Amino acid sequence: MAIRTVRLDAEAEHVLDEVRAATGWPISATLKAGLRSLQKSLRSGESSRSAYEIYRELDLGPGGYAVAPSTDVRAALRRRLKQKRRR
Repeated sequence: MAIRTVRLDAEAEHVLDEVRAATGWPISATLKAGLRSLQKSLRSGESSRSAYEIYRELDLGPGGYAVAPSTDVRAALRRRLKQKRRR
């Protein structure tokens, strides 16, 4: 068994205290549980994808749900209102 020295900033110390108070675990058990949780998420691939990679998988089609490009909003709105009046 290895002995490690870890420096925690005030925020991490607060989180550690909060988790210990909620679970009643000692510091070593709390840190071990955190390591296991991180290992599990890394193995399952949860945290390996960036927000862009998730967004890229969404299939919105060409232009998404927009009826016109954002640079042509006023003209597109006029066209849509004219089309609506014709009905």
